[in-house]
Amino acid sequence: MNKETKLRIHNITAKAALKFGSEARVLKKREEQRLEAAQMKFLRHLLGITKLDKEKNQCIREKTGAENIVKEIKQYQEKSLQHIQRMDTNRISKQALQYKRKGRRHIRRPRKRWRDQFYFEDTRNRNQT
Repeated sequence: MNKETKLRIHNITAKAALKFGSEARVLKKREEQRLEAAQMKFLRHLLGITKLDKEKNQCIREKTGAENIVKEIKQYQEKSLQHIQRMDTNRISKQALQYKRKGRRHIRRPRKRWRDQFYFEDTRNRNQT
């Protein structure tokens, strides 16, 4: 099997499996690392490169033309957010996004919410420029 065919299989099966359900979950740093590692393992196998060859991830991505899976997932999540924001207010997805819990929160550190990840990334990007 040639490289193009293997890359097509990767785009159809492996990427779909890694992206499954990603529009509704919060990616933590550890999960991002694991997703990237899984993608790189597949791409290395596709090219016949082992870890002992000490090829950098960026070089492998350039050879295959693959994009970082974490970036693709974040773009997918942003598209999903924009889609939900365009919905009517009577739709359940829109209501869930706009829901504000009543009452007190727990004393411990609050969990990162789905909508918070877009706010934090946006402010981080503004601070870097």
